[in-house]
Amino acid sequence: MSSAYNYHISIILPCYNPTTDFAGIVKDSFLKIKNSVNKDIELIIVDDGSFKNFNEEAIRGFFAELSEVKIISYAANKGKGYALREGTKAANGELIIYTDIDFPYTHQSFLKIYSALANDKVDVAMGVRNREYYEHIPKTRVRISKLLRFFIKKFLRIPSDDTQCGLKGFNQTGKEVFLQTTINRYLFDLEFIFLAARKKAVIKTVEVELRSGIQLSSMRWKILLQESGNFLKIFAQSIF
Repeated sequence: MSSAYNYHISIILPCYNPTTDFAGIVKDSFLKIKNSVNKDIELIIVDDGSFKNFNEEAIRGFFAELSEVKIISYAANKGKGYALREGTKAANGELIIYTDIDFPYTHQSFLKIYSALANDKVDVAMGVRNREYYEHIPKTRVRISKLLRFFIKKFLRIPSDDTQCGLKGFNQTGKEVFLQTTINRYLFDLEFIFLAARKKAVIKTVEVELRSGIQLSSMRWKILLQESGNFLKIFAQSIF
């Protein structure tokens, strides 16, 4: 680890109305990663305005014996992209990896993202989901995901059309790009990869898979309609 950084890795987890057992899942996953990597790691949990199942005092108590845990909270829900930017601003790690609060991807998938950053000298490691992923999500979510991928492939020149995978990592070059994103909700991932590609960052795609038993929530078409303006904004940037 470079002396310029307090930690080798910062893991950032955005959190909004998590399941009641989330703290145990987070703690177990964090310790497993720490033992596997054998490096200094910090964990940053960003409470994105939760109104249930997140009590900051109780959470701090749960992680009391882990000095590497940092909790960021604010009252209003502002979106996953906003939460991750807040976490990234606070990160003291040389490398930064973000995923969802329930660690939906396998431990090996996380380590593959880390390895790409640590050993392959890339600026951004973006998880891409294998075909089995679509067997574990509601049909509406499948349709929305595939429609978005179609538009990305047709209109944008980026390394992969699977931009929405919730497991990504970046080094300090990638961090600088990530903090330039402005989208707060669903398409922040797409904006990040688009900007990284445009700025000639070194991007590597890494195939990842869901943990056994993970069931992702459904997604409404309303979300895609709400984000259509953000897609058009990104597309407009691509033609200038």
